[in-house]
Amino acid sequence: MTETALHDRIEKLRPLGEAVCTRLEAEIRKLDLPERETRARPIFDLIRCHTEKDPYSGEETLHGIWTNHHGYRIGSIKFHGNGSFYAEFDVAEPHPTDPRWFVESVTAWGEGDTLKSEPQLLNALE
Repeated sequence: MTETALHDRIEKLRPLGEAVCTRLEAEIRKLDLPERETRARPIFDLIRCHTEKDPYSGEETLHGIWTNHHGYRIGSIKFHGNGSFYAEFDVAEPHPTDPRWFVESVTAWGEGDTLKSEPQLLNALE
């Protein structure tokens, strides 16, 4: 895919991508985690994008990756050729009100106008 074609695809998906980012941010806020200035945020303009061929359908998938200030991957978003999408953004913090849980990440997925999201919890270490 040419650089121009990639840019056009990103711009076409921008409204959906920004809606997904807003939903991921809302999931993080619902957790009521303590405020931290250093917490990364799922912002659409901060993803680095490339395309890849879906091995199942053969269609092009737009794959965006968020990285932290050290360059480590902290999230990704995929827009599949069939209109479905999936995003995951790392939180990696203890649950603020229930010590049994550790918040690994927040996820969002859907197709078309359907957008669902939830936190991904792991059992906390004892």
